[in-house]
Amino acid sequence: MSALGRIFLAGLCAACCGAAAFAFDGSGPASSSGKTKTLDIFKNPHQALEAALEDFRAGHGASSVEALKYAAAGGETLAQWKLGKMYADGDGVPRDDYKAYQYFLEIVDKYDADAANWREYSVVASAFVAVGVFELNGIGGSRLKADPERAMRMFRYAASNFGDPDAQYNLARLYMDGAAGLAKDNRQAARWLHLAAEKGHVESQALLGHLLFSGDGLPAQRARGLMWLTLAREGANGKVQQWVQVLYDQDMKAASDTDRQVALVYLEQHLKRRD
Repeated sequence: MSALGRIFLAGLCAACCGAAAFAFDGSGPASSSGKTKTLDIFKNPHQALEAALEDFRAGHGASSVEALKYAAAGGETLAQWKLGKMYADGDGVPRDDYKAYQYFLEIVDKYDADAANWREYSVVASAFVAVGVFELNGIGGSRLKADPERAMRMFRYAASNFGDPDAQYNLARLYMDGAAGLAKDNRQAARWLHLAAEKGHVESQALLGHLLFSGDGLPAQRARGLMWLTLAREGANGKVQQWVQVLYDQDMKAASDTDRQVALVYLEQHLKRRD
């Protein structure tokens, strides 16, 4: 992995789960039936989902688990996604990356572009990215082994078909590192980063800014790079994205006064265009 890749390893898919994937064999949690008590209470999976979401809004996430499982087993996409996030984060349930992967993969496997519900696009896109991250890294202690090429296909699909910024960022990272069978290509990486950066994706803004400032594998645009780095610094959130501040400080220190002045002009133009 390149030195730049190591710098940003901690930022890889920061909005995602941070693990990998494996082909679902149908034996996971989403295929199990709800408990008798749950079946008695709820008339159908959608009603169970609504009750679970009401519990979450009331701050009783743990009590909604059985209702979510019943809704997920009945094919409710949002229930599958919510359970995937809960198991990935250890939120109301013991953390279990493999269970999280199975729930996300159910969403991916059943997705039909011709019959898709547009209201679920963001959830489906997030599931594709989560499965991709699981497959990229593998899950320790499980049958799941790293499969970077399958991860790349997940990222590419979500980046191209949903315009998902996390997918675009992760696909760019693969191009930067020359991973998953892709030739190292910072021009391609910059293209995907720019799409995500325009959506306000902080990690993409920072990485695009550094590539443009340094001219690593593409023509240098130092002032425009500083503009993106400034936007990223303003949007960075605490220690998780501390590397953004480090990168901003590094490139700003290396910039000339002219670079900084022109960057300010670009920044003002960008903000006006966004208003």
